Amino acid sequence: MKSLNYKYTIITSLIIAFLFSFNLFAQEEDASNYRMRFNLKTIKQHDNSRLLEASFIGQNKKDRKDRIPVFDAEIAFYNGTDLLGIAKTSNEGIAQLIVPENQIYTTDEDGYINFIAKFEGSDGLDEEEDDIQVKDLFLELNLEEIDSVKTVLVTAFTIDSLGVKTPLEEADLIISINGMISKMILEEGTIEDGEFEFEFPTDIPGDANGDIMVYSIIEDNDDFGNLIQQKSINWGTFKTESVKDGNTLWSEAAPIWMYIVLTILLVGVWANYVYTAINLFKIKKEGQEIALAAEKELEQ
Repeated sequence: MKSLNYKYTIITSLIIAFLFSFNLFAQEEDASNYRMRFNLKTIKQHDNSRLLEASFIGQNKKDRKDRIPVFDAEIAFYNGTDLLGIAKTSNEGIAQLIVPENQIYTTDEDGYINFIAKFEGSDGLDEEEDDIQVKDLFLELNLEEIDSVKTVLVTAFTIDSLGVKTPLEEADLIISINGMISKMILEEGTIEDGEFEFEFPTDIPGDANGDIMVYSIIEDNDDFGNLIQQKSINWGTFKTESVKDGNTLWSEAAPIWMYIVLTILLVGVWANYVYTAINLFKIKKEGQEIALAAEKELEQ
């Protein structure tokens, strides 16, 4: 009876410990322990469409390295009060919406487009909202050879309601190309009076055909946000190294190991022939000696 009570005590203790641990774990994963980071950014892409991207991440209040993405959250994107579309966050907590090039935006009196991203909230999460204001800027990238010099030409301008182009006064610009893992920066400069010119290096490797993807990028501009233009051109170097073919089964000269194996086999065969011939000669000689000895005994 004492043994049975002891077993019940152990089992009860284990159950209480498990429930206590589970309660601690639940408290640690509770949404109230996290500060929600909800951010909106926009990128005008090379085809003049616009990418709207909302990031929804929970950051632990005590351990800032502990970040949990909020996935499958429904995010609504607006231009002012006009709904542009709805997208859900991915496993990384990112919701993206691409607005086509021909979209007509409403602007304020200063020409700014007001973008808004909204999360309506759920049982465990509060409502979130972020907005960003940008002017519509047009970025053009041209790759030309001027007097045999490979040249990158960038122009940037705005267009008013009457279709009049106004050159961009000043903005930081990045010229980059495709790298192994990410874009490799070639030049960081400034657009002045709507123009930028850069002499492209002559020693940049391209793909198998010598093609290179060139990018002109404006990042985090206060007025225009993020813009990117890209073009592919055959300005890359591609060096082919002549590799001397070794001995192979299909070449005129066989592999070295085959010569070695064949030599060993032939030596072994001929050694066996020689050994057999020597033994036969010895057997014959011994036979003759035995025959002579037998004849002498008969004569005696």
